Amino acid sequence: MQKRVNALRELRRLLSRSEFPPVEASLKAGAIPILVQCLSFGSPDEQLLEAAWCLTNIAAGKPEETEALLPALPLLIAHLGERSSLSVSEQCAWALGNVAGEGEKLRNVLLSQGALLPLARMMLPNKGSTVRTAAWALSNLIKGPDPKAATELIRVDGLLDAIVRHLKKADDELTTEVAWVVVYLSALSNVATGMLVKTDVLQLLVERLATSNSLQLLIPVLRSLGNLVAGDPNTTHAVLVPGREITDHVIEVLVKCLNSENRVLKKEAAWVLSNIAAGSVEHKQLIYSSEAVPLLLRLLSTAPFDLRKEVAYVLGNLCVAPTEGDGKPNLICEHLVSLVGRGCLPGFIDLVRSADTEAARVGLQFMELVLRGMPHGEGPKLVEREDGIDAMERFQFHENEDLRNMANGLVDTYFGEDYGLDD
Repeated sequence: MQKRVNALRELRRLLSRSEFPPVEASLKAGAIPILVQCLSFGSPDEQLLEAAWCLTNIAAGKPEETEALLPALPLLIAHLGERSSLSVSEQCAWALGNVAGEGEKLRNVLLSQGALLPLARMMLPNKGSTVRTAAWALSNLIKGPDPKAATELIRVDGLLDAIVRHLKKADDELTTEVAWVVVYLSALSNVATGMLVKTDVLQLLVERLATSNSLQLLIPVLRSLGNLVAGDPNTTHAVLVPGREITDHVIEVLVKCLNSENRVLKKEAAWVLSNIAAGSVEHKQLIYSSEAVPLLLRLLSTAPFDLRKEVAYVLGNLCVAPTEGDGKPNLICEHLVSLVGRGCLPGFIDLVRSADTEAARVGLQFMELVLRGMPHGEGPKLVEREDGIDAMERFQFHENEDLRNMANGLVDTYFGEDYGLDD
């Protein structure tokens, strides 16, 4: 027996090498059937642990190497239950998390074999490292694109309470993994979003954003917050009520993230702000009068492209009121005049010149607001002064019909159909 454990330990050490672990050679030598045999119930814990660890390392390999684990999945799942020791369950959860991370096909196999419920139950006790590993495996398992698993998970008895309980803990690593579960629940399942917003989760996420400096934690926390705000317009109305302390707190923590040195955090914060700015006029006024606006204006002219695009959504949303039907959006003239006066137009015209059709659309939409909405017919002069006509004329023969019609329509309406023909 000890010989077998020693051999497993040696194999595990070889497979744990950071450079060139001999996964392919192990598979060719027939490791999987032997490892499956070593996982049989009644085997000593040491053997089970080493076998599961070997499988964990194989699952971290190339896609075809991960797929080689298929015969081992039923036993790995079976060891998640109470019949196995905590260390064995945790190692099996780790192996399954690696398998789930490989792609949708293997996720579906795991779900059909019943991996979700035992992993969810591992999140219920207050056992730090076990909860952390189970949460990590679950976030890989439910990441979709099918929302069914996320909805099934949130309905597991006691899971929602466990999420709230774990988010209150001081353990950053644990909270990070639990926050990723919230990211996928809120991104994929309206049922989950509806249940999450009725708890303290939003408040806890905001507190974490305010107090933590861990980038690993801030990213999933911020993304969860954005998903919850974006996923359910009622959330924005019901939770982020202007004048309430949590609402001011949300804006403050988003400003903190916009001020950070990290580009991903800035982008995530801008995305959350654009979701809030897409809400009611009161929410637009809330952001407009906050410290976010000077930061957003600066980012629009200085940030890398992907961040400028995200910032443009926020600033554009601040200038339009919610509309009924398919008509042109109503303007919030005060916001538009102020933002244009503070120099945002060149940033939007730059987006119109970009090869990214989504960014060009945001730029054109903002130019339409300026052309239509600036008082005393100032719009066309401002756009012309910033070479906006030239930017729009790029679309005269553009392959994207939508953008072509939009740009040509603006040039025709505000600068005359014959504009530029004599050049």
